[in-house]
Amino acid sequence: MSISCEIIRDLLPLYHDRVCSKESMAAIEEHITACESCKAELQGMQSDLHMGSVGENMREAEAVKELSKRWRKGMTKSLWNGIFIAILSIAMLFLVLYLFMDIRFIMG
Repeated sequence: MSISCEIIRDLLPLYHDRVCSKESMAAIEEHITACESCKAELQGMQSDLHMGSVGENMREAEAVKELSKRWRKGMTKSLWNGIFIAILSIAMLFLVLYLFMDIRFIMG
């Protein structure tokens, strides 16, 4: 049975991860013995996966933590700025209403 390269390329990630059926594995193995293009694609998948060293991964994790802290700090600052601006805007509105619209509030 001849399967097109397009179908084989769709199945290669499953084959690479060993999660396809035995029948699919056999069909892919049969195909890649005759097709250099699909064989090269599979070899490319095997060499593309780069797992960094533990130290490198820890540095990246620390960088992500630091970025997360800065983001959270910025969000908190923005929240407080928003609250301050909202309170200031409300106070200004009441001041304008009090001074220019001759609206007097009952003050005990």
